[in-house]
Amino acid sequence: MSQLTSFLLVLSLCAFAPLCFSGKTKRGYLYPQFYDHSCPKAQEIVRSVLAKAVAKEARMAASILRLHFHDCFVQGCDASILLDSSGTIVSEKRSNPNRNSARGFEVLDEIKSALEKECPRTVSCADLLAIAAKESTVLRGGPSWEVLLGRRDSRSASLSGSNNNIPAPNNTFQTILTKFKRQGLDIVDLVALSGSHTIGNARCTSFRQRLYNQSGNGQPDYTLDQSYAAQLKTRCPKSGGDQNLFFLDYVSPTKFDNYYYKNILASKGLLNSDQVLLTKNEGSKELVKEYAENSQLFFEQFAKSMVKMGNISPLTGSRGEIRKNCRKVNS
Repeated sequence: MSQLTSFLLVLSLCAFAPLCFSGKTKRGYLYPQFYDHSCPKAQEIVRSVLAKAVAKEARMAASILRLHFHDCFVQGCDASILLDSSGTIVSEKRSNPNRNSARGFEVLDEIKSALEKECPRTVSCADLLAIAAKESTVLRGGPSWEVLLGRRDSRSASLSGSNNNIPAPNNTFQTILTKFKRQGLDIVDLVALSGSHTIGNARCTSFRQRLYNQSGNGQPDYTLDQSYAAQLKTRCPKSGGDQNLFFLDYVSPTKFDNYYYKNILASKGLLNSDQVLLTKNEGSKELVKEYAENSQLFFEQFAKSMVKMGNISPLTGSRGEIRKNCRKVNS
């Protein structure tokens, strides 16, 4: 087949895929119709298995969404976070951001198993996770978006990347923004994607310093509402109770809405990384106010930013592989 014939074939295929080139990367393309012929039921299978898991435990939606975020910020969206330690691989599950908190792996195993049954070695774990993140959002009442597909799975993981690239709850605003910019994301993406904290939980250890020793001088964080702080202290003592769970959005903890931003305006953002969106930067402060007032605006930007994040350095073409088991590279 000549190069011209190949090019015309690609163009004719894209006539049926208007977004064919919407996810252009340096070395390949992602597009929503990627599995339309090879595994047409892929998204339906992901949705079905996930819906049962979320019905059983509402928190699972937030856990899956977080896994996608923690995956994309390390080596790109390549499912490296799903690899267990083995041979030369040191799992990202051992990193500080993931240890004792990353969860939902069994649900993804179940989804992968169902996909392998329907269409063996076709749907990547990276795409599975991207679809699951969208479905998790929708299941809790959040926005939907067209997921760009065609990612392949990595054959490696990066413990150091996981430790260094993922924003931490106690990072300064500038550090968090720098980590987003490193991934090609901007301040709008930062504020919109932080809105995923409208669902899910955080551990006492993630915000304890705000209650007792914010700046190393034995004083609490006075940007945290003090009556709310008093409530938190009852289950988050100075020592002990590290794993005790608290709602990130205490008003509507299982509903994907814009109360996260309203809470921040009331000085009731749980994590330091939530509250600094209001207190440390004028640009982010204005965005917090806008999203608190207009949930539609938040939903639209969240969807756009999720597509953008999902397009961070994907492996396409012949790079990477389609893992049979998301926890290990193919033998």
